[in-house]
Amino acid sequence: MANYEVAQLDQIRAVRCPCGMTRRAFVGGGNAVASLHVVDIGADSRAHYHKRITELYYVLEGEGHIECDGERVPARPGTALLIKPGCRHRAVGTMKVLNVPVPPFDPTDECFD
Repeated sequence: MANYEVAQLDQIRAVRCPCGMTRRAFVGGGNAVASLHVVDIGADSRAHYHKRITELYYVLEGEGHIECDGERVPARPGTALLIKPGCRHRAVGTMKVLNVPVPPFDPTDECFD
């Protein structure tokens, strides 16, 4: 058994998420460390938070802002954010974002007010 996993993100089906459309890698199979998502931010993004998950956002393309607990953080390629559990957040603009949830994404930990 290999001591690594490979994901081809452009071959993973995109699913709707609060911020737009996402392709999620490494979300199953007993992985307890982190997952990796590429998110295309949608115009209808919704503020949400996580009780247990910390998220690392890295803007790959485009620009806009990321709302964190009501504050607007300007975002463009190269911008990185660490979003802690409990922080209400959403991305706004035309962007592609790399998202690393730690521990891996859990749909039961996606919370809305």
